[in-house]
Amino acid sequence: MPAGSLQITPALSIPEEELVERFVRASGAGGQNVNKVSSAVELRFDVAGSPSLPEALRSRLLARRDRRLTDEGVLVIDAQRFRTQDRNRQDARERLADIIAASLSVPKARVATRPSRASKLRRLDEKKTRGQIKRNRTARDWD
Repeated sequence: MPAGSLQITPALSIPEEELVERFVRASGAGGQNVNKVSSAVELRFDVAGSPSLPEALRSRLLARRDRRLTDEGVLVIDAQRFRTQDRNRQDARERLADIIAASLSVPKARVATRPSRASKLRRLDEKKTRGQIKRNRTARDWD
């Protein structure tokens, strides 16, 4: 692993220069600590312009329907779960690595299938049976 890089797999790592970190104040409860210390981390990674990503992986990452991905192809991760800046920084990097690792595998192509004739008949028989049960629940006029 080269020094100063984010290791995804043994064959894939992202250089430190491609990651942009910004430290901001965290939101939510926390009192004086949260109001004074910029412990939250905003990690930005330019997926569209990264030279270290293979083209197939880049296209899979950009095709994800993810709210963290901007229109320009920049993945933005906000980490503010922990109290310390260092731990939030580590958390943001782990989450980025997880997102990229999840896109490494090619999704299996879905094969469209149709219900069999027997399953259609079973479904219709069950619907008829349920309808008969419901019909029998109505009040009868015994006069």
